[in-house]
Amino acid sequence: MVLRHTTTVTVEFLTTFFIWLGLALFIAGLGFGLTRQRRERGRWWVRPGTRRRRRTGAGGAATDVLAPPGEETGVGALEVPEGVAGRLVRLRSRLARSGIVGARLLNLLSKEHLNEADWEDVEEALLRADLGVDPAMELVEKLRLRMKVLGSSRREDVRAVLQELLLDLVDPEVDRTLHLERTTDDAGVRHPASVLVVGVNGTGKTTTVGKIARFLVAQGHEVVLGAADTFRAAAADQLQTWGDRVGVEVVKSDREQADPASVAFDAVSTARDRGADVVLVDTAGRLQTKVDLMNELGKIERVISRGAPISEVLLVLDATTGQNGLRQAKVFAEVVKVSGIVLTKLDGTAKGGIVVAVQRELGVPVKFVGIGEGADDLAPFDPFAFVDALLS
Repeated sequence: MVLRHTTTVTVEFLTTFFIWLGLALFIAGLGFGLTRQRRERGRWWVRPGTRRRRRTGAGGAATDVLAPPGEETGVGALEVPEGVAGRLVRLRSRLARSGIVGARLLNLLSKEHLNEADWEDVEEALLRADLGVDPAMELVEKLRLRMKVLGSSRREDVRAVLQELLLDLVDPEVDRTLHLERTTDDAGVRHPASVLVVGVNGTGKTTTVGKIARFLVAQGHEVVLGAADTFRAAAADQLQTWGDRVGVEVVKSDREQADPASVAFDAVSTARDRGADVVLVDTAGRLQTKVDLMNELGKIERVISRGAPISEVLLVLDATTGQNGLRQAKVFAEVVKVSGIVLTKLDGTAKGGIVVAVQRELGVPVKFVGIGEGADDLAPFDPFAFVDALLS
């Protein structure tokens, strides 16, 4: 009797156990199947915080504000931009390729006796380096006087004189700081530093905006990018790619040929809402009609200034275009108040004199130079390294 009762209890226990075990295995299998299905559809892992917000700008145009990569897809690690020290080392190395002009000047000035033909050759070398007519003539006159007083043709002495006079022309005392101070309005609202980037299409303007963003991220700034070059189809996508690489938020329009001022407004608003330090706004660089360019840039400047003053207006110039680049620079200087120059493609070129020419013509300093095609090949302009490299 006792044995029969014990057997019955054991059977009931085992039956219940196997029923629950089967149910657990069924639920686990169902979960595995759903997981596999999600993987196949590409929805396996999305980090919290992914978002796509829609803004309505000043002109009524809708704008997408995209979350940085890593938050959006969780795929791929963000790049870590290089700091200033490494960039400056590379700047000196790359600029050393420009030493052909300095070497020619040193060879000419190291002659024991200089005649008029030699001085004409000196002036020609300076003009070929895009120094500009007035700065070249000024430098030749000073060299004539200093060489006469020096009374020496030793290469070391000549180099010291040439270095001193070239530094005077480049002007190492001028303020080349990128001013990125945030401002607070009367209502106590904090506004980001607003940087407007202008320049002719083809100079590397949009690429430069991306490189400046990387530079600022390396300095610890939180950055927002505004893709206000809405007239060039690939510009917004190009800027998005640059932003994706370092986790920088990009504000762009959802339609082609949208109002650039509206995109700029949305970019500044997004940066303010997020508490970002800096907003960089890329602009169109069409020069087909000067009037259209003036109207467009003027409107962008007015719209951005509604929230807070514009901190910097950076003009991007191609160092290899020489005097033609100077003419372009003058057009932009008539439209907006340029506060600094970014010279691209300065590496390995004998056109380094454009640094002096553009500063003399516009009365604003060169603040950055592009020294190659790499993502971090943009560095603060160092007058001493520049002149040293010219004479290396």
